[in-house]
Amino acid sequence: MLLAIDTATSYTSLALHDKRTLIVEETWLSPTPNHAAELAPAVQRVFERGGVTVQDLTALAVCIGPGSFTGLRIGVALAKGIAAARQLPLIGVSSLDILAAGHHQVSGALITLVQAGRGRIVAGAYQWRRGRWKGRNEPRLMTWDSLIESIDGPATLTGEIDEEGFAALGEAQQREVPITIASAVHRLRRAGFLAEEAWTQLQVSAEHDPAQVVPLYVKTKDLT
Repeated sequence: MLLAIDTATSYTSLALHDKRTLIVEETWLSPTPNHAAELAPAVQRVFERGGVTVQDLTALAVCIGPGSFTGLRIGVALAKGIAAARQLPLIGVSSLDILAAGHHQVSGALITLVQAGRGRIVAGAYQWRRGRWKGRNEPRLMTWDSLIESIDGPATLTGEIDEEGFAALGEAQQREVPITIASAVHRLRRAGFLAEEAWTQLQVSAEHDPAQVVPLYVKTKDLT
């Protein structure tokens, strides 16, 4: 049984997955200051709904970002604490990869997005190869304008889009920039997909030391 934890941004998502079945999944809007108070009780609630205890876990997965510094610290710390105490493998997966894993094949590129504050986003570009989305480049810290300017062909955008983003993307679509905004349900980052990505990595190697899992922060020059 694998427990997946994602507190990277203003949503919290938890899942229990036994490799064949998604047993329990919960995702809710949770502003970052609430993560510390909400996470531990939510994990216990997921255990109760799944009919398991921490002793039943054989692995853990955690979203390592990019995302909120505080949110990432809370989720990663809890996952590392449980994994270290139980001597279990811990798999870290990026927030952008989780979004890509949850999206079906589309024509053109897939661009995954998480909020970075101050009108900026972190974006990752993906291409469909051999039945799954593969990253094209390193995550980039961008403004909505610089993101739109970087699009050089048909692209579907998924992930976190705020009101400023919807306005900028709507104007770009009116200018016939070839972008499609994924539906709300496909833009939601879910721990079920985090769990499935973790099981895929565990099939390659069972050695995933919790001490090696650290948050991923995108460091680049200020764009404002």
